[in-house]
Amino acid sequence: MSIERIVLAFAGIVIMLSVALGMPGSPVFHHEYWLYLTAFVGLNLFQSAFTGFCPLASILKAMGKKPGTAY
Repeated sequence: MSIERIVLAFAGIVIMLSVALGMPGSPVFHHEYWLYLTAFVGLNLFQSAFTGFCPLASILKAMGKKPGTAY
């Protein structure tokens, strides 16, 4: 799996999990504050689209993962 696909999969999982934990109608509801994590991931994706900086991508590159064909 390439760095880009790992980043997108991780962001999707974190967003879905934090929405499930933060929405009062959810069967796994914990607290509304989990929605701040959703906002953080969304803002991080937005800023990385313009700056090219993604902390997770940097960590994955340091771990030896290879970028995909998008680079």
